[in-house]
Amino acid sequence: MSRDSKASLTANRSALSHRLRYALRNPGRIAPYIRRSTRDRLLRLRHRDHVAYYRAVMESDTRRNPEAAVGSQTHDRWLALGEMQFNYLIEHGLQPTHRVLDIGCGNLRAGWRFIQFLTPGGYYGIDISPDILIAAKETVTKYRLQEKLPHLTITKDLRLDFLPGSYFDVVHAHSVFSHSPISVIDECLAHVGRILAPGGFFDFTFDRTERKEHQVLREDFYYRTETLTELAGKHGLIARFMEDWEKLPHGQSKIRVCKPDSLSPST
Repeated sequence: MSRDSKASLTANRSALSHRLRYALRNPGRIAPYIRRSTRDRLLRLRHRDHVAYYRAVMESDTRRNPEAAVGSQTHDRWLALGEMQFNYLIEHGLQPTHRVLDIGCGNLRAGWRFIQFLTPGGYYGIDISPDILIAAKETVTKYRLQEKLPHLTITKDLRLDFLPGSYFDVVHAHSVFSHSPISVIDECLAHVGRILAPGGFFDFTFDRTERKEHQVLREDFYYRTETLTELAGKHGLIARFMEDWEKLPHGQSKIRVCKPDSLSPST
């Protein structure tokens, strides 16, 4: 791990001192930060529930640029991050016959590769934002994936109660928990075990800190690894920090959870 990466794990981005130092090093980002802060404050006043608030954030961001809305400032970066997610799961045993649930599928940054790889009907993408799902459908059309019959569904929460039990071989959530308060993560972990097929696993990324947990503008949340692994254990799941993911240029950490009876060399 680089010195910069280690420093990021101990930084408290919500602290005034950190924000002032960041502003001095990056004066060009001051005005965008003020605009974002003002917008987010207005959206929080209109939407007290976090999911409703973040849905409004996505609506605003998607209107400007769907790829930037999912965290990719350039198309090349959008492609690279999607390829990274896809290749990682291939290396960890993803098969064409598997059923994949992509939580927070966005505009299919990784999803279009999953759809292309899986047998027809094997991909299920869910998101809280209708606007980003419209962009996802445009991605399906762009890559001519209609005959793969991907499922793209809006959801208002992460109870996953509309999905069948013991069904999905892989559940995937990239850059979802990094935007979620602990109550939303707890809700997902409380229900994901029900839909995992025998031998299945759930991979999720998160923004990691080794010191005080904090959030920035109610959009970016930083958690200690043990907080999330212990939360998974509370719901009868086995959680493992994925060390090999740390070697990739992505900016987030990854945890894999599975049910105790699903442990195998591949998980």
